[in-house]
Amino acid sequence: MNAHHPLNESVITSYAKAPARTISAGGVSYAYRELGPKGGTPVIFFVHLAATLDNWDPRIIDPIAKNHHVITFDNQGVGASTGQVPDSIEAMADDAYTFIKALGFDKIDIFSFSLGGMVAQALVLKHPGLVRKLVLTGTGPKGGKDMDKVAGTTYYDMLRAALTRSDPKEFLFFNRDTAGKRAAKAFVKRLEERTADRDAPIKVKALQTQLKAIKKWGRGTPADLSTVTQPTLIANGDNDRMVPSILSEDLHLRINGSELIIYPGSGHGGIFQFHDKFAPIAAEFLAR
Repeated sequence: MNAHHPLNESVITSYAKAPARTISAGGVSYAYRELGPKGGTPVIFFVHLAATLDNWDPRIIDPIAKNHHVITFDNQGVGASTGQVPDSIEAMADDAYTFIKALGFDKIDIFSFSLGGMVAQALVLKHPGLVRKLVLTGTGPKGGKDMDKVAGTTYYDMLRAALTRSDPKEFLFFNRDTAGKRAAKAFVKRLEERTADRDAPIKVKALQTQLKAIKKWGRGTPADLSTVTQPTLIANGDNDRMVPSILSEDLHLRINGSELIIYPGSGHGGIFQFHDKFAPIAAEFLAR
C-alpha cells in the first residue's frame, strides 16, 4: 500500500484521476481508490451488483470529493481484489469492515447503491458505532417484498442487452423511454472517462455468487431497522425494476427520521439520471 501522503500533495477531486491503491487485510488484497481532501469523516462508497471501481458515476463522486475524503473499493473477490465473493450479504459486510479497519478508520460515512445498500445495512446493524451517516440509494431491506426477484430481472435484462449489443445497465438502470435512453447512453459514456489504471472486470462466477447472496437476503427474516439512529438519506427512481421503488419507501418507514427522495420518470439509476440534482443534496447531507 502506498501510505505516504505528503502534506503538499495536491488534492485530487476527479474520480477519473484517483490513484489506484491496494491494502492487505485478513489474507485479502483489497483494491481501492481515494480522492478529496484528507481529514474529517471519510465517505466510503459501497458499489452495486456486478460492479467494480470503474462503475461509479464521476458526476456523483466528484461533487462529494470536493469537500470530503472519498474512498471506493472492491469487496473480496470483485474486480482487482483477491479472494472469493461471499455467498451472504452479512459476510460481505464483514469483509467491508475488515477493509475499513485496515485503513485505520473508527468513524465513517457510507454512500451506497443497490447491493451496496444491503451490505451497508448489514454493516451498520453489526457495527453501529462505526457509521456516522448513511446514504442508501436504489436498495431495499432484508426480507423486503420481491427483493428475491432481483436475479430474474438481472438475467432477463442482460439477455435483452446482449441481443441489442448494449450495456446491460442501459436496461437495468434506466427507463426505455426517450429520456431514459438518453440518460443511459450519457451514464455509460461517463463511466469511460477514466482511461488509465482501469479495474479488472468482474468474473461471471462472482456475479452469480452475488445474485445468490441477494436472493438469500430477499428471503431472509427482516432485520430490525428501528435500531438505526444514524441520519439516513434514501433515494431512488419511481420505476425501479431491479429493486422495486416501494422498498425505498419501506426503508424510509423503518428507519426513524430518514429522508426520502424519489425521482419521477426514472428507474434503478434515478440518482445517475438526476445526478445534477442529487449530488448537491448528498454533499449537503454529508456536510451537516
